[in-house]
Amino acid sequence: MSQTKIAIFRRIKKLSAVMLVLLLFGCPQKSAPNNYAIKRISDGDTLVASDAAGKDIKVRFACVDAPEIAHTNAEKNSKAAGMKNQFKWGNQALQRTQQLVKEGGNRVVLTVTDTDRYGRQVSEVRLPNGTFVQEVLTREGLVMVYRPYLKNCPSASILEKAEAEAKKSRRGVWGDSKFVPAWDFRKK
Repeated sequence: MSQTKIAIFRRIKKLSAVMLVLLLFGCPQKSAPNNYAIKRISDGDTLVASDAAGKDIKVRFACVDAPEIAHTNAEKNSKAAGMKNQFKWGNQALQRTQQLVKEGGNRVVLTVTDTDRYGRQVSEVRLPNGTFVQEVLTREGLVMVYRPYLKNCPSASILEKAEAEAKKSRRGVWGDSKFVPAWDFRKK
């Protein structure tokens, strides 16, 4: 056999060995560019994520609005029924968001749709397994579809359907006759 054929044969043999190892043990995987680690969850529709380089990204959930949570001591200690009611639902939305993110290994996949006036990345948020966080929160009545921005929402029909189910079943805020939508609460 010629030296050239022997060299080619050896290269093929090495390449075959490398391919066999990759098949048996898998290829090293990098995180998808839109897959982020969660640093903090601020409330039911806001979080801070970190990209692969460690850069923080403030995220506002697209298409929905969560009830408010208390931010100041005055709010936390308020005896006003409307505030207590709002913060009760806000805390439930926060806790459910934390639970979902934990189930996803504290990672989320973001589909950025816009940037808001506070510089936050307005995003559809999914867990690595594909669970659409806004859909779960909406279906459970813990957030409401925010219609003024629905035109920028790729999954608008999914969220509208989830909200209709929550309303019909009177889940979450839809079963509370005293609840005031967060956008109206903030106006007061």
